[in-house]
Amino acid sequence: MTGLLIILAAFFLPLFPASLVFNRLAAGIDHPMARLALFVIWPQIGVALLVWGDVAPAGPVLATWATLSALFYAFRMLTVREVGRWAAMLASSAWPLVWLFAMQAPSEVALVAFTLAMTAAPVLMLLVRDALARRLEAAYTGLHGGLARDLPRLSGVIVVATLAAMALPLFPGFFALLAVLSGATLSVAIGVLLVWLLWSWAGARLLQATVFGPRSGPIAADLPLSTTWMVAGLIVVIVAAGLLWTGGAV
Repeated sequence: MTGLLIILAAFFLPLFPASLVFNRLAAGIDHPMARLALFVIWPQIGVALLVWGDVAPAGPVLATWATLSALFYAFRMLTVREVGRWAAMLASSAWPLVWLFAMQAPSEVALVAFTLAMTAAPVLMLLVRDALARRLEAAYTGLHGGLARDLPRLSGVIVVATLAAMALPLFPGFFALLAVLSGATLSVAIGVLLVWLLWSWAGARLLQATVFGPRSGPIAADLPLSTTWMVAGLIVVIVAAGLLWTGGAV
C-alpha cells in the first residue's frame, strides 16, 4: 500500500488525528438517517482502500498506531455523556481494529464482514440516542436516570445495545475481537484487551447513569410495541449474522 493510500484510509478507518474528521462530521449531522448512513458507509470506504493496497510493509507502525488510536477513543468514552458522541467514540475506537485484522490477510468478504461487525454496536447506540432525544429532549447520560422504572421497553433496548457495545458473547463485536486476538502479537493483544476492558467499563457507566438507580427527569412515553419489535428483530439479525460469519471466518 502506498503512503497516500494509507493516509487516505486513516481518515475512513480512523486513526488519530485523522479520526477528528469523522468525529466532526458525526457531531455536525443532525438528521438521524444521514448520521446512520455516515456510520455504515464511512468505514467501508476505508475497506475499499485497504483492498487496493498492501499493509504488510508498514505493519509494525500501523499496528502500533491502530492500537493506540483504539485505546485513546476507548478512554474518551468514559468522559462523554451525550449518547450520540459516545457512539462516535465507540466507532472511532472499534474501526482502527480493522487495520489489525487486515494484517492477517483475510479475504475481501471477511474484511467487509469484520468491519460490519465493528459497526453494529455504534449503529445500535445511534438508535438509542434518537429514542432518548425524541422522548426526553436530550440524550445525555445522568440527566434522566432510572428509566427502567417507567420506560421498560426503552430500557431493554438500551441494555441490549450497550451489551453489544461492550462486545459481550453472541454479539458480533465479541467474535471480531477474538478474530483480532487470534493473530495478534503479545503487545497488540494486550492493547486490544485493554480496549475491551474500557468498552466494558464505559458501558457499565452508561447503564448506571440511564437505566438503573432512582428515577429522575420528566415523564415520557415508552417505546411503542411495534418499534420495540422492529429493534428486537434488527438485534436478532445482527446476532445471527455474527454467528454465521463466525462459522466461516473465525
